[in-house]
Amino acid sequence: MADMSPWLIVGLGNPGARYARTRHNVGFMAVEAWCESLLPTRPSWTEKWKGLTTSVSCKGQRCVVLRPQTYMNRSGGSVVPAAQFYQVPPTQIVVVHDEIDFPLGRLAIKKGGGHGGHNGLRDIVQQLGSADFLRLRLGVGRPVHGEVADYVLSDFSPDEQGPALDLVERAVTALTCMMTDGVVMAMNKFNS
Repeated sequence: MADMSPWLIVGLGNPGARYARTRHNVGFMAVEAWCESLLPTRPSWTEKWKGLTTSVSCKGQRCVVLRPQTYMNRSGGSVVPAAQFYQVPPTQIVVVHDEIDFPLGRLAIKKGGGHGGHNGLRDIVQQLGSADFLRLRLGVGRPVHGEVADYVLSDFSPDEQGPALDLVERAVTALTCMMTDGVVMAMNKFNS
């Protein structure tokens, strides 16, 4: 059944205009840009599974794209019902998220593993009952001073706007590569 299931592409972030351009929402930014790159018009997002969802085809590969609207710490409450509805196994779920352990601009694809202190990943692992999903990790850097929570919930600075935009564009290319050339090829190409 897994080979008949679509891929589930999940961008992590927080809902609302207040958080729209924050570091924590780079996952939302990346999946939105990816959908726009595949469709002739802006994607139509539907409210479902405590999130916003749309469907795209990438070189014939069917993908359901989800932006949980549960706030980051409760992302699993959106991901799990979507995965159950489409009977998507964890190995066909890609979670796109911010990564403070990478400098701004670094990108990497990872198969499974721990949550690394990321509350969105932690909740998905707990609710899904598996850590075997794929992660597209988007580096946003770590704060020099202050709290991590304040840092990830703040907007990119003017000096960071260009690198952040470049990161999102490379995430679009990486997602497309994962769907068209396979995960291993994408890891070889993008992990550095």
